[in-house]
Amino acid sequence: MTPESHAPTSTDDDLRPGPPPGCPAHGLGPGGLHRLHEAEDLGALYEQLREQHGPVAPVLLHDDVPMWIVLGHAENLHMVRSPSQYCRDSRIWTPLREGLVKPDHPLMPHIAWQPIASHAEGDEHKRLRGAVMGAISTIDFRSLRRYINRSTQVIVNRFCEAGEAELVGQFTEHLPMAVMCEILGMPDEYNDRLVEAARDALKGTETAIASHSYVMEALSRLTALRRAQPEEDLASYLITHPARLSDDEVREHLRLVLFAAYEATTNLLSNVLLTVLIDPRFRAQLNGGQMTVPEAVEQSLWNEPPFSTVFAYFAKQETELGGQRIRRGDGLLFAPLPANVDPRVRPDLKASMQGNRSHLAFGGGPHECPGQDIGRSIADVGVDALLMRLPDVELDCDEEELRWTESIASRHLVELPVQFAPKPPQDVQEVPNHKPVAAQRSDWQIGTAQPKAAPAAAQPQPVAAQPQPVAAQPQPDPVQPQPVSVSGQTVAEPARRKGVWQRFLSWWRGGY
Repeated sequence: MTPESHAPTSTDDDLRPGPPPGCPAHGLGPGGLHRLHEAEDLGALYEQLREQHGPVAPVLLHDDVPMWIVLGHAENLHMVRSPSQYCRDSRIWTPLREGLVKPDHPLMPHIAWQPIASHAEGDEHKRLRGAVMGAISTIDFRSLRRYINRSTQVIVNRFCEAGEAELVGQFTEHLPMAVMCEILGMPDEYNDRLVEAARDALKGTETAIASHSYVMEALSRLTALRRAQPEEDLASYLITHPARLSDDEVREHLRLVLFAAYEATTNLLSNVLLTVLIDPRFRAQLNGGQMTVPEAVEQSLWNEPPFSTVFAYFAKQETELGGQRIRRGDGLLFAPLPANVDPRVRPDLKASMQGNRSHLAFGGGPHECPGQDIGRSIADVGVDALLMRLPDVELDCDEEELRWTESIASRHLVELPVQFAPKPPQDVQEVPNHKPVAAQRSDWQIGTAQPKAAPAAAQPQPVAAQPQPVAAQPQPDPVQPQPVSVSGQTVAEPARRKGVWQRFLSWWRGGY
């Protein structure tokens, strides 16, 4: 696909005002191609494009910049797994090289090349990604899951007594940031201001640049501190890794990890909780044990991946994909949302996908998300801990009243109001209990006499720790033990019907 194929013609029609919203022609640009950023329902548009063009379709971005969107599951996998044909280096993108993409293009922050692992190729990609993967590999996920649970309790304590909450603004946007600050090594930086700044920077509002600067200042302080005093955190491991990242490279990769994990996990948490609240069958499966929370998370990753599309891959040579001729320098959108509902892999969208992790929510190939296990852990533990604390939580509005903010990149739930019976806060600072353990039953076999407890003088125990029912149940005299009979003799204990194996042994030895 080249820019010339979408070049507008100089006719009088081009001077006429565009069609109003709601008109079938609304959202169409030169060549009759759809403008993704003007679509009112991207999911419906993807299915329309699939029907018209197949698994790979031509579309337009802002300023009518041409792009391909990859809709098919197999085609997306082929693209991300073929680094010899497609790369993430936007410097070869034809519209950018020819000046069609202005510096102030709304998608430039996503597409512009940066010296980070997600945009690098070859040996440079191995060096940068190796540092990120090496740092992530040092995470103790058992300790991390405990921290996620504790952070969940702290956050729930803020609203549990009220009997109502707005889970997006009060929970799903806070838990990922609290956990990521701990992982990166800046737990003291976590507060409402940092959450608001990250949220604002990702939304691209008028104050997005200032919010982005606020986050980068925190990451700069962290980088300088850990360069001087390394500790057991991701920032320190990035700095001390043999790849020898510069301060700028460390800071940029910390930003990448923080923003990507925050946005993806916030959306994932919101989507899972919403499904639990509005789908009685889904919740019944969780409550009945037919589905675990991790399985519920995977089902959500199929139905509503955190990122709808990812910017972008670029063709390194002329090739073919999904029946379309792809020219060198063409841009292609990796699209998990339409790929996950490709009729060729999911002919029945209502069918359960339990045990199936072949969704594309975390990408694939050399640029597959390195932090996906962190996101899964936050969602698994966070949702489970919330439902344990608030088992009667219910949606506090009609489903039709829920609002979303949708962009080409993602679909974000605005609010999730809920109600529940007020609960007391939990003491998250409570230390482990080291009270004396109650006396345990001694090691004795069923059918034999239970040994008599040692005199109190020989084994002193607190009065409160002694089992109370002992006095009401006299024990056999240990001086005259009654052995178990295997030859038909009567034993002192109450007669019981022998089992099949005991009756067989008695018969074999001459008894009955």
